[in-house]
Amino acid sequence: MNGRVLAHGRDPYFPPWPDVAQLNAFDRGLRDATAAVLGDIGEQCDGIRCDMAMLLTNEVFAGTWGRHVGPAPDEEFWPYVLGRVRERHPGIVMIAEAYWDMEWTLQRQGFDHCYDKRLYDRLAGEDAESVRKHLAADRDYQDGLLRFLENHDEPRAATVLPGGRGRAAAVAIATLPGATLWHDGQFEGRRTRLPVFLARFPDEPADPDSVSFHRGLLSAAGSIRRGEWRMLETRGWPDNPSHRELLTWAWHGETPRTVVVINFSDQPAQARVELPWPGLAGRSWQLTDLLDGRIFTRDGDELAGGGLFVDLPPWGIHVVTLR
Repeated sequence: MNGRVLAHGRDPYFPPWPDVAQLNAFDRGLRDATAAVLGDIGEQCDGIRCDMAMLLTNEVFAGTWGRHVGPAPDEEFWPYVLGRVRERHPGIVMIAEAYWDMEWTLQRQGFDHCYDKRLYDRLAGEDAESVRKHLAADRDYQDGLLRFLENHDEPRAATVLPGGRGRAAAVAIATLPGATLWHDGQFEGRRTRLPVFLARFPDEPADPDSVSFHRGLLSAAGSIRRGEWRMLETRGWPDNPSHRELLTWAWHGETPRTVVVINFSDQPAQARVELPWPGLAGRSWQLTDLLDGRIFTRDGDELAGGGLFVDLPPWGIHVVTLR
């Protein structure tokens, strides 16, 4: 139209969105306008989520729209925009919806947190070893991830991750470093996913067990996520390799020390968990499971030498503090 291109916004791998107009991310005026709008939003809230943020990086935008908008500017979109937003709101939390393994790129471009879709996929459909490999990344990268089990684009967790697997996955995202996203209705076990344009929920009775579990998990996670986090090693026996099904990590500041052990399988699992703390020997230790309140006493010499023995049922969980 008179040399202008009018287009729907789009992800290059899917059809265009019929309700979204595409703007030119290479245009300086659009970048200034985006910074102004985000700055105004920042007057009303503590954080902002940017939908499909990776589409506006120079490389992706050029690949999608370059033949219409010309060459990319020297500066990336998000560093330019976020720099100006933070001049107005230095403490605002910026969250990027991110896919295609572009989380690290967007973290370096100024976002505090990026969606951890890879972890979601692994928790929803893969095994403990796959999850463990994902968690081997550096702590700086982990701190910039946003863990979730459902959002407006994904099916409800109660349908994709029913029963024990869902609870095991919930403990994982709640006790890992980074941020945690809980979706509206997730605690209540809602099963109907609404389009973002529909504001009317169907009547669904809340699952009281799900509500109680998630409230307890939220309280436990809030009390332990401080200080140093590290993955832990497990050991099994020649005739029992089930320790490979366990996800294990620890949080520790000064006190208390906390161990998280998750059997991420549908079979029982046993192991010795190697604890990272010197000075365990020579005294007894009280272990309190923060999820169910059970209390155990363990000999420090055994903990220091052989490790913490665990025997978990399918999808079983321990979140225990040592005092």
